[in-house]
Amino acid sequence: MKTGMPNHKKYMRGYYMPPEVSLDWAKKEYIDKAPVWCSVDLRDGNQSLIIPMSLEEKIEFFKLLCRLGFKEIEVGFPAASETEYEFLRVLIDQNLIPEDVTVQVLTQAREHIIKKTFEALKGCHNAIVHLYNSTSVAQREQVFQKSKKEILDIAVEGAKLLKRLTEEAGENYRFEYSPESFTGTEPEYAVEVCNAVLDVWKPTPDHKVIINLPVTVEMSMPHVYASQIEYCCKHMKYRDAVVVSLHPHNDRGCGVADSELGLLAGADRIEGTLFGNGERTGNVDVVTLALNMYSHGVDPMLDFSDMPSIVELYERVTRMHVYERQPYSGKLVFAAFSGSHQDAIAKGMKFREQRDPDHWTVPYLPIDPGDVGREYQTDVIRINSQSGKGGIGYLLEQNYGYVLPPKMREEFGYAVKSVSDHKHKELVPKEVYDIFEATYVNHNGVLKLQDYHFVRLDKAFKAVMTIEKDGVVQDITGSGNGRLDAVSNALNKIGLKHSVVAYNEHALDEGADSRAVAYVCIEDPAGKALWGAGIHDDIITASILGLFSAINRMQA
Repeated sequence: MKTGMPNHKKYMRGYYMPPEVSLDWAKKEYIDKAPVWCSVDLRDGNQSLIIPMSLEEKIEFFKLLCRLGFKEIEVGFPAASETEYEFLRVLIDQNLIPEDVTVQVLTQAREHIIKKTFEALKGCHNAIVHLYNSTSVAQREQVFQKSKKEILDIAVEGAKLLKRLTEEAGENYRFEYSPESFTGTEPEYAVEVCNAVLDVWKPTPDHKVIINLPVTVEMSMPHVYASQIEYCCKHMKYRDAVVVSLHPHNDRGCGVADSELGLLAGADRIEGTLFGNGERTGNVDVVTLALNMYSHGVDPMLDFSDMPSIVELYERVTRMHVYERQPYSGKLVFAAFSGSHQDAIAKGMKFREQRDPDHWTVPYLPIDPGDVGREYQTDVIRINSQSGKGGIGYLLEQNYGYVLPPKMREEFGYAVKSVSDHKHKELVPKEVYDIFEATYVNHNGVLKLQDYHFVRLDKAFKAVMTIEKDGVVQDITGSGNGRLDAVSNALNKIGLKHSVVAYNEHALDEGADSRAVAYVCIEDPAGKALWGAGIHDDIITASILGLFSAINRMQA
C-alpha cells in the first residue's frame, strides 16, 4: 500500500493521557470570565526575534502592554544576558512600573541563576519569580539523564532557595513554578513535582502561588491537554491557594484551542503574546483568545479597541509582520470581496440601522469591526472583480450617499467588476465613484440642456426648453402629466425616441442647500434599458439632467 509520506512510522505519540479522565470540561459551553493575563512578549516573544528589541523598544512595548490592561508582565530572564538584566533595572530605577502592575522574571532552578535574578530585583516590591525545570520523559532520559526523584529534588531545592532569598530581601514576592515540557510528562508525575514545590511554599488563599502547566511543545490534540489540566487541578494540593496557569505554544497550530479547553478544564491564568509571536510556531495569540471571549459577550479585561495602532507599534519594534488574515488583527479579516458576502453584510448593516438590535448578528462579521478601530468604508466592503452589486452599492452609499435603485445597482456592479477585471486590481472607493460619475452623472454628449421653464396647464405641464443637439441650439416644447413626462415628450418629438420606465430621487446632503440626485431609466426603441443620473441643487433640474444623461448614453 502506497503512502504519502513513508517516514511517518518513526513518529510516536510522546504525550500521556492522565490515569483517570472525567471530561467534566467538555460539558461547559463557553468561558464565562476572563482569565488572569500575563504577557510574555518581552521574554518569550523577544527571545524568538531575529533581531531582539533594543532597550528603548522594550520600554515602549512595556508601556503599550500596560495601556492594554495587562497586570502581569514577564519582563525577561535577567540572569541570561546583560541586556535582560539592564532592562529590569531601568524599569525599577526609573520607576516605570505602575503600582497595579506586577513584573515577572524567569529563572532556571539553578542556584547561581536564582541569585543573579534576585540581584536584578533589588528595589522592586511587586514581582513574580518564575522558577522552572524540565520534567518530561525525553528531557529526563536524553538531556539530564536523571531519575524522577533527582528531577523532583531540583525543583524542591529551587523552591527552597526562592523562599529563603525572598525572606532575606524582606520582600513579599509571589512565586511561580513550571514543570517545563509538561506536555511530555506523565500527568501523575507532574502533579507529584508540583505538590512537592507547593509543600515548600505552603501557599494560602491570601498569598497564592502560581503553578504553570505549559504546552512547551504541542504534542497532542487539544482535548488531551484539557484532560491533563483537569487531572492536575483535581489532584493538586492547596488548590484554593493556587492559580493554575497555562503557557501554550503553537507547534500543531492549536495554541488557542489548547488555551480555551484548558480554561474550561479549570485553569485560571494565561501566559501568551500579542499576535502569537514566540519560539518556533509561536505562543498562544492573546489577541485572538481575548477577542474570542469578547465575541461571546465576555469582557476580556484587555483593551484592543485601537487595533491599527497596536499593530503599527508591534510591527515597528519587533520587525515582525501581522499576517493579513490573522484573526481580528489582520488587515483583511473583515474584508469581503465576494459578491454574496458583500450583499449579506450590506443587508445586515441596513437591518441594524432600521431595527437597532441589542446584539450584533451581522452575517460574516463575528464582531463589530468598529470595536477594534476598523473602518467600515475601507476595511469591510472591498471591491475587485469578485465583488457584487450589493457591496458596490453599499460602498457608494456609505462613502458618497448614493442609494442606487436595485436595477441600476446591478448594471453598475457589472461595470465596476469589468474595470477591476481588466486592470487586475482592487478598486478603492474613489475609483468606484469615478466610474459611477463618468458612466452616469450629468452625462454630456449629443444632447445638452441650456435653459428650461414649465407652464402649468389644466391637468398637465408644458416644458419649454432651449437645448443643444449635435452642436445646434434649438427651442423645443412638449406636454405631459408631469414635468419629467413633458420633457420626455419634447425630446421624443425631435427624434430622440425613448420611454421613461423608472425614476428615483433623494437628497445627497443635509441642510437647506443640499444637492439632489435623480436616477432615470429609459428604454430605447429596441427595448434596451439605459440609466442616467443627474445631480443639482434643484431636484427638477437634477431630474432633467438624469434623463439627458440616459439619452446621451443611448445615443452613444
